[in-house]
Parts: sequence; C-alpha cells; structure tokens
Amino acid sequence: MLGQSITKNGVLLGLFAVVTTAVIASTYLGTRDSIRDNIRQAEAKALLEIIPANRHDNDMLDDAYPIDDESLLGLRETKQYYLARQQGQAVAVILPATARDGYTGDIDLIVGINADGSIAGVRVLSHRETPGLGDQVDYKKSRWVDGFIGKSLAQPEPARWTVKKDGGVFDQFTGATITPRAVTAAVRRSLEYFSAHRDALLHPSSEAAHPAAAGQQSDNSEILLQEAAP
Repeated sequence: MLGQSITKNGVLLGLFAVVTTAVIASTYLGTRDSIRDNIRQAEAKALLEIIPANRHDNDMLDDAYPIDDESLLGLRETKQYYLARQQGQAVAVILPATARDGYTGDIDLIVGINADGSIAGVRVLSHRETPGLGDQVDYKKSRWVDGFIGKSLAQPEPARWTVKKDGGVFDQFTGATITPRAVTAAVRRSLEYFSAHRDALLHPSSEAAHPAAAGQQSDNSEILLQEAAP
C-alpha cells in the first residue's frame, strides 16, 4: 500500500510539473511579441529625444552598427551607435560613451552629433552620482545637458570645453564639480571621435554594418529602456 501511494503521488507531481511548464511556456509565447514591442518603443523614444522624428525618416533601431572604442568613447565593451537618415542621406549619429572619471564611477551616456559636427543632444543613461548634487546630469533631474546642444569642437574652442571653474563655458553644480567636468570631457571626446571617423560613421560599409536584428534587443536596450521610462 505504501509503495502504491508513493507511486501515485509521484505520478501526480509529474503531471503537475508538466501542466505548470505548459502554462508558463504558453504565457511566455503569448506575451513575447508584446514585450518585444514595448522594449522597441522604449528604445525608439529615447533616441527620438535626441533626434526627433521630423529630422529623419528611417528607423534608427534598424540602422545600428557596432562600435568599440576605449581611448575616446571610453567604452568597456562593444556597443552600438545609431544612424539617422533623411531621404537616404545621413543627418546625424548617436554615439554611446562612458565617462570613467565620475565622482562615484562610470557615467554612461549617448551623444547625438549632427553631420556638421555639432551636438544634437546628450542623455546620461546610467550613473551612481550623489543624489541632489551630481545627479543633475540626469535629464529627469535637470536640463543641464541641454547646454551642449549646438556646441562643436570649434564653438567653443577646445581649451574652453570644460566647466567654468576650470576656465570653460559650461556650468558646474553647486557643491559638485567632478561630475559635470567628467560628462563635459566625455562629450568633447565624443566630438573628437566623430571628427576622426566622420565618413566611416556616416557611411558605414556593408562589411561593417550590423543592423539590430528584428525583434532583438540591442546592447543598449536596458539602459535605453530606463532612460525612456517616465
């Protein structure tokens, strides 16, 4: 009797496991496309904050290419940059960059650069800067990063591409200079990278092209999703 009871319970547990697995698999398959669409919409929203829809007619998420540069962009791994086109012509790129000299660690950002070499916009995607001080680089906290819009390597001159405390033109924060100094330097280096690789960035070869596969998250999906969240 005891053996029969154990066998019966084992069969019941096995059936329960099978049914549970089937339900989970069915739920995943049913929501996978919805999750994928939500992630894609969040990514697109973050990019559109820098290059609005009236400036391009392509899907920047499908015009994404691998990039890996440590010296100027400060990247610790291969990421993707995005290309904005209008009637087939490249009008801007959005580069990933990392400021490794933040007050409490890395500051990850994306830098939009117009084809003429001027800044289209900047967004800090992730950081661990001090709340109430260094976190003003976050667009949810302040619009400080908008001060880069329209700037280029020629305006201001390179020596003034720093905070006012160091003789530059960009504001620092009350009680916090290291964070804005780090972000300003990262944006300047991004411009330098663009200047050195302008043609390759605006006209990627088919060999270098690596468009984000349909329905696949890019390397920046998580941080872009965080940035796009209200």
